Amino acid sequence: MAARRGRERFVCEQPPYSILVRGVENDVLPTCRRHGIGVIAWSPLAGGWLTGRYRKDAEVPETHRAQRIPARYDMSLEGNRRKLEAADALAKLAGDAGMSLIELALAFVLSHPAVTAPIIGPRTMEQLESQLPAADRQLSDELLDQIDEIAPPGVTLNPVDGGYQNPALAPAARRQPR
Repeated sequence: MAARRGRERFVCEQPPYSILVRGVENDVLPTCRRHGIGVIAWSPLAGGWLTGRYRKDAEVPETHRAQRIPARYDMSLEGNRRKLEAADALAKLAGDAGMSLIELALAFVLSHPAVTAPIIGPRTMEQLESQLPAADRQLSDELLDQIDEIAPPGVTLNPVDGGYQNPALAPAARRQPR
């Protein structure tokens, strides 16, 4: 389409993608891979859920991010309770595999063949150093299958985490006029 219109073609897409936010596996990632479009995934640590801070046996941390976007952190919401269950199970899985949850989460995103790179956002040297080992991690098929049991492929555990939802693409907006 770009060539027909004399425009530059799309060269990259920047979707949210993590173990907890996998909706883009249904359409965006396969399409990008098929058309040679790079994928630069944002929020590979799921807004902090995959850092180890959120565990079932611990107090949910009060953060500035949680105050700004409470629908992603409010534990009264079913989607967030599902994320907490998954984060806890994933932390145990990572420990059993001999790595941190951060390493598992970033290695997972890097393992998808459509992903060019994850966007990481460390604020401290300690955070950066906790993320760098993920680049050298290879996840076995068995480990990926275990991740899929916790957070199924193509599923975003809390739909609010799926990024911007264009209202023009909502089912009601697509109806044919009567």
